[in-house]
Amino acid sequence: MLDNLKEQVCKANCLLPKHGLVTFTWGNVSAIDRESGLVVIKPSGVEYEDLTPDKMVVVNLNGDVVEGDLRPSSDTPTHIHLYKSFEGIGGVVHTHSTNATAFAQARSPISAYGTTHADYFYGDIPCTRELTAAETARYYEENTGRVIVEAFKLIDPVAVPGVVVANHGPFAWGKDAAEAVHNAVVMEEVARMAILMKSINPNSSPIPKYILDKHYNRKHGENAYYGQK
Repeated sequence: MLDNLKEQVCKANCLLPKHGLVTFTWGNVSAIDRESGLVVIKPSGVEYEDLTPDKMVVVNLNGDVVEGDLRPSSDTPTHIHLYKSFEGIGGVVHTHSTNATAFAQARSPISAYGTTHADYFYGDIPCTRELTAAETARYYEENTGRVIVEAFKLIDPVAVPGVVVANHGPFAWGKDAAEAVHNAVVMEEVARMAILMKSINPNSSPIPKYILDKHYNRKHGENAYYGQK
């Protein structure tokens, strides 16, 4: 079942340590098959070097295991909530990468300070509100998805494919698992740049909107001209 998707998700998970986004098993990648409504996700707590496509777990949008001998990631309800809420996405990644997590723990958005950020994220990467004690005590992972969606009430999740969850860490997404990891790598790098920039000039301000518009739209806009056709 979904053999190609399992292979893609396995490969995407193995990219996390390659790009320095995870320590031990601190991350997970999933992808959805929209036609069947099934999600393929990393098994919980399994080392990346031990991952194979046949160890990926298939769940439905209720979180029930449809195929697989291992337990799915504990973050599965968060992934599912994002798939249900953001119809334009096909892959989700969660990590505890150092710099993006620093913003999450500071409960601060990652502001758009330069063109590297603007090439991928059309504006600030938001930080969610903190979960309440009640939200944490019951349905914690699903409520994590809920506060992410809440943070995007006025933001297009396709134009800003990532978020930092207050006190927790980053989530990123894309059209598929590979693009979700790509966006997670970029988020970590722009977070690192922002921290370095603030150490040089604490009074630095975000990029002017006309430069933000130019860089984002030349890559993603209607008349984009970055790269090859």
